[in-house]
Amino acid sequence: MLHGSRVLVIAALLSAGAACDSGRHSSAGFRLPADGDTERGRQAFVKLGCHSCHEVSGLDLPRPTVQPLVPVVLGGEVDKKLSDAYLLTAMINPSYQLAPYPKDQITSGGVSRMPSYSDRLTVRQAIDVVAFLQSRYVVRQTLPAYTYH
Repeated sequence: MLHGSRVLVIAALLSAGAACDSGRHSSAGFRLPADGDTERGRQAFVKLGCHSCHEVSGLDLPRPTVQPLVPVVLGGEVDKKLSDAYLLTAMINPSYQLAPYPKDQITSGGVSRMPSYSDRLTVRQAIDVVAFLQSRYVVRQTLPAYTYH
């Protein structure tokens, strides 16, 4: 009887885990090709005018010119690795999940100030820009919490 209960618990956990990662809007299974080129991505970033709104941490690119300035700096330290799906979604559907900045600085009329690049971006550019951006993020190292008695 104990064995049967254990099997049921494992099956329930697997089903719950699969349910969380499935569906049309899940990033599970989403993978860009691994041949993204960071230098081509940097060039596409500038060619597409992304630098006119965004700074990239640690890089000397032309300064943003849009007014009012956009506070969203790309790259730098993050608490967890950003997924390729998140970065690509931000480019082609920027209002889907707004960056954690004051809404009045990043929205206009309730939508992201960032234009959608879904009709301006080739697949090759998307792969390369995501590779470029991924190369600029560093996951912050956290110290384990030790308790001394």
